[in-house]
Amino acid sequence: MSRRAKSRRVCKLPEVKEFVPVIANEEKLPVVLTVDEYEAVRLIDKEGFSQEVCSMYMQVARTTVQRIYNNARKKMADSLVEGRPLRIEGGDFWICGEDDSV
Repeated sequence: MSRRAKSRRVCKLPEVKEFVPVIANEEKLPVVLTVDEYEAVRLIDKEGFSQEVCSMYMQVARTTVQRIYNNARKKMADSLVEGRPLRIEGGDFWICGEDDSV
């Protein structure tokens, strides 16, 4: 029996939740990026955190962050290369409060 996934800590929800290619000759199924995948990309690529610091911030193991980040990068590449819409939604996460500390 597998272990239940641990919720991830997210402190900034995306302002834009969907990206659609400008030239869309056909309807393509969107690639869905979860909110926790978005948060990992934001922390590592935008904020410049290491995977270790990102894991402390999201309150999960470094190996979990590595897996989340790799999944997110694959999904973003699929969206760009295949010209598919990218939608950000869902995932197993909780919103941090102002009194939370890293």
